[in-house]
Amino acid sequence: MNAVIINRGQRRRAVVSSLIGNSIEFYEFLVYGLFSSLYFNKLFFPSFDPATGTLLSLSTFAVAFAGRPLGAFLFGHFGDRAGRKTTLIITLVVMGGATVSIGLLPTYATIGVAAPILLTVLRFIQGCSLGGESSGGFLMALESAQPNRRGLLTAIVGTGNAWGLLLANGVLLLVTALPERQVLSWGWRLPFVFSAVLMAIALQVRLRLAETPEFERSKAEGAVRNRPAIDVLTRYGLITLGASLSALPTFLVFYLGSVFSLKYGASIDVGRPVMLVLLVGSCVFLIAAMPFFGWLGDRYNRKAVYVGGIVVMTVAPFAWFSLLDTGSFPLMALGFLLLFAGFAANYGVQGAFCPRLFPTVVRYSGMSISYNVGGLLGGAVSPIIATSLLDRFHSWTPIAVYMAAAGVIALAATAFLRERSDGAAPQRPAAAALATATSPGLTTARS
Repeated sequence: MNAVIINRGQRRRAVVSSLIGNSIEFYEFLVYGLFSSLYFNKLFFPSFDPATGTLLSLSTFAVAFAGRPLGAFLFGHFGDRAGRKTTLIITLVVMGGATVSIGLLPTYATIGVAAPILLTVLRFIQGCSLGGESSGGFLMALESAQPNRRGLLTAIVGTGNAWGLLLANGVLLLVTALPERQVLSWGWRLPFVFSAVLMAIALQVRLRLAETPEFERSKAEGAVRNRPAIDVLTRYGLITLGASLSALPTFLVFYLGSVFSLKYGASIDVGRPVMLVLLVGSCVFLIAAMPFFGWLGDRYNRKAVYVGGIVVMTVAPFAWFSLLDTGSFPLMALGFLLLFAGFAANYGVQGAFCPRLFPTVVRYSGMSISYNVGGLLGGAVSPIIATSLLDRFHSWTPIAVYMAAAGVIALAATAFLRERSDGAAPQRPAAAALATATSPGLTTARS
């Protein structure tokens, strides 16, 4: 076997480039969610009443989640066939191009119904890109890391969603400081056009990356598969389904906490600046907490930390809404802390736990497809469902029950998942398929 050696500098570049890329991709993805919940109903759906316009605007937010599994399948295939580095460069350019195009898009007042149609198409392209990027960044860090630091380094990459949300909220705070007339005229475009600068910086860093040693080893051994994404669905279908369902509360908590919270804050007369400050504080907490939980998973039991996070996310929504209703800033901050504590534990180890449910040769496809199917089921319509439930029942209780139900489903699915060991001998394809069909979470193979 040809050994592939990676030095400390290469490891550092893999983590830094993945963190920067992940942060920018999530910034571009999330800044859309924030602006769609506040302004796009007026800019792209003005012929509807405000409530309907907001729902239609949030529907374009959901469209991206429909694109994420497609992007996961497509980019997962190329990530397992052509390599992690090349695929991540492509996803970065695609996301950046779509985001800048949104900032240059004419509104309904200029081109009529073509405006929301073009907005929907560009949002779908954003989703396709993120479907390949989010998992690939984890793999660059995971496959370059020493075994006892996988959780820590992938958790650092995972903080990219918090950095992206922090940057998106910071930009939103600056833009909303303008008079609303100017925001609706030209100010809303600035966060999207700004992505061109971010993309140029990230691209320069990413071009200097080396390919991961685990992929190079698989390539040298001739183990790269012709149809890795198809293999994931046919040979590892039950693992993929289990991993997808285990991610449901992760997506609900993140997108309801970051996007729907602005809508809920307005319904209880909490000002938008207050909610944005709370979200910024939550981001700072996540940036510190996720690496801690990643380290904890390396030191003890990664699956236990993963499951513990799901348990907290199952019960925390009841406390979150109750504390928000007090209107007291310290208590509301405590509510966000409780809500995101479970997310930090779960997501802090997810980047090391979920990819290692699959063998190296289909890992990009397996992680991408399972993660983004979970995003489609858990994140796509969650702001719409939460908004509809709030408008219908005028109570947060149905929303909290909805979030808790997702947690129960995730706990049941996670019970069948298990990381693959490093030392077990590789299985023959037929034996691997049989083992997957009979005991999907208990199979061990060399990763």
